[in-house]
Amino acid sequence: MKKRLARTPLWLRLVVGTLAMVTLAIALTGGFAVQLLRGYLTERVDEQLSAASRPLRDMIDLPEAEPRFRDSPFRTQRFPGLFHVVILNAQGLPMLTVAESPGEEKPALPVLTADVVRQRLGRPFTVPSVGGQDPPWRVIAVPGRDSQSRVVAVSMGDIESTVSRLTTIVAGAGGAVLVALGLACYWLVRRSLRPLGEVERTAAAIARGDLSQRVPMRHRRTEMGRLGRAINGMLTQIEAAFQDREASEAAANRSAYEAKRSEERMRRFVADASHELRTPLTSIRGFAELYRQELTRTPADDLAGLIRRIEDEAARMGLLVDDLLLLARLDQQRPFEREPVDILSLAAGAVLDAQLLAPDREIELLRLDDSDTPVTVAGDEARLRQVIGNLVGNALRHTPAGTAFHVAVGITPDATASIEVADEGPGLRDPDRVFERFYRGDPSRTRNSGGTGLGLSIAAALVHAHGGTITAENTTPGALFRIQLPTQP
Repeated sequence: MKKRLARTPLWLRLVVGTLAMVTLAIALTGGFAVQLLRGYLTERVDEQLSAASRPLRDMIDLPEAEPRFRDSPFRTQRFPGLFHVVILNAQGLPMLTVAESPGEEKPALPVLTADVVRQRLGRPFTVPSVGGQDPPWRVIAVPGRDSQSRVVAVSMGDIESTVSRLTTIVAGAGGAVLVALGLACYWLVRRSLRPLGEVERTAAAIARGDLSQRVPMRHRRTEMGRLGRAINGMLTQIEAAFQDREASEAAANRSAYEAKRSEERMRRFVADASHELRTPLTSIRGFAELYRQELTRTPADDLAGLIRRIEDEAARMGLLVDDLLLLARLDQQRPFEREPVDILSLAAGAVLDAQLLAPDREIELLRLDDSDTPVTVAGDEARLRQVIGNLVGNALRHTPAGTAFHVAVGITPDATASIEVADEGPGLRDPDRVFERFYRGDPSRTRNSGGTGLGLSIAAALVHAHGGTITAENTTPGALFRIQLPTQP
């Protein structure tokens, strides 16, 4: 039973329970009303019987009454025809029927001797009909002269009919009330339990992985309102916990990925650095060995050339070591001493130096905006000069002789300082890789003409350390390097 009840839907249990209680209330109220009506009508019949039997007692109890009235058995003809009146002898046998009910039914009178009548003290009682099929009778027996008794009876058919009609009315009205109440209760219960359906749908969505779902909010004074707020608070904490967990996992994955990339870059950097350092060291060792072997057989001028080669390789190795140390310091993200720096002045100096080094080239300084105000940023002047110098030197070294290029400076509409170095050369082989360490766009270039391969990497690191960005792209014709730095507030 408990298992079956547990499997029953809540709304059905509420509706059935409500209807059961209402049915019990209607049955008790109807039964009480029917019994109350029956008692009231029976009491009225008893009053009528007492009133109808009073003339008989009065006639018997008055000794001064005239003999013709005292002896006459028709004194009771004044009774209504609904009464059934019988005179019994001392042994309780009928002597005379004074009046009969208009119907065919008759009361099944018990043996009413004179002693039994006196014991009843004139209290009405109920007897069945003859044959037991018809309605019962209400009877009153009073003593008479000479141990005779007079019995007055009235049928309770009208009472039974009235009670039966009332029972039918109560049952019909109760049934109609139950039907209407059942429909209203079903609608009200289903409407009241609708938030539980929303909770169920929300739980199903969350079970599918959508942690952003929430239970619709109700008024905070209602049970569903308080439940919804409690559930939403719990869901918020669960979602936050899952987000934190996912963020932690993502951060761990990113850290692992970055660590792996850093390890790969470091391994490649160490390999490239070892290779780059091995070249000048090999050259120095070879030239030194040659110098030792040819010391006695080679003219002094040729020996001086060997010494210069050794010095050049040593200088190149020193420059490479300096660049590596600078990159290492930049990787450690050590802060710079920042002060206002006029980018336009730095660009003008770099253009002037390039014009002196390559007088056959057309090298121009342009202004990106139509203004003559200084372009000031907060940074390290020496490092920013190095960045612009690297880009200008890159344009001088890696474009054909006589190729024109320009340096442009200005302030963009979003208040950012912009520096552009654009040439009219053959362009970049792979613009996305030009800032990688030891990357050379033209493998055919020698290390003597191609530099250390760290210039653009150093420039990018310095720009990023100043909170800026540097990009490279191919144009028609040539290549364009663009630097953007935050201006001095």
